[in-house]
Amino acid sequence: MHLAVLVTNTDDSAFAARHADDAAKFRALILGLRPDWQVTGFDLPGGGFPEYPEQFDGFIIGGSPSSVHDGAGWISRLIGLIRQIVARGQPLFGACFGHQAIAKALGGQVGANPGGWVFGATETEVLASQSWLPQGKIRVNAAHSEQVLVLPEGARVIAGNAACPVGAYHIGETVFATQYHPEMTAEFMAALVEEYAAEMPAAVADAARRSLAVPADMVRMAEGIIRFFEQAQDRAAKRSMAVT
Repeated sequence: MHLAVLVTNTDDSAFAARHADDAAKFRALILGLRPDWQVTGFDLPGGGFPEYPEQFDGFIIGGSPSSVHDGAGWISRLIGLIRQIVARGQPLFGACFGHQAIAKALGGQVGANPGGWVFGATETEVLASQSWLPQGKIRVNAAHSEQVLVLPEGARVIAGNAACPVGAYHIGETVFATQYHPEMTAEFMAALVEEYAAEMPAAVADAARRSLAVPADMVRMAEGIIRFFEQAQDRAAKRSMAVT
């Protein structure tokens, strides 16, 4: 499969320069289990949108310190691209900002976390059987002050907890999105917590540090994302064979 990672990260700090970009993070996550796949990154804030999006087998939209409400031109363009991808029936996965952008593009609502920042490793409950993930608790990395408050039409919650009831959702068989960060390693998450600690309430930073004692289950999340794309590809192939 050939996936496009739509990079939405607007962080141009020295911290960001010291670490792999989001395309590289998702590439490592995916190719760690499917080394024969191809993953191509596009820098959306820099204007690097895919010229021929219909040529890709699927899309990943990553995270960003920007808000989906910021009104930047690249965000408006992304909203339009999301609608086109969904209309074509191409599989689309979103994480954090991507999760929120998909919801907004399709009629949902995004707003501030009622309980404030969710930061560090946390547990969410996988609730739905059509989730590409086994039901039960899963540990994930989180870094968000906004979340999906109202689902778009046709969306179904896959996972959630008290701090983030819409921790993940799907729309039919071609949209899968999570508020969390499957691409962030334990090492990067620890560095991120220290980078942002001074900008957050001390209690939030301290809780985030303690949470990292038990790392997130990156492999389980990666397996779920891969199953999502593989199942979407299989269904597309069967539909094509039925037509021909």
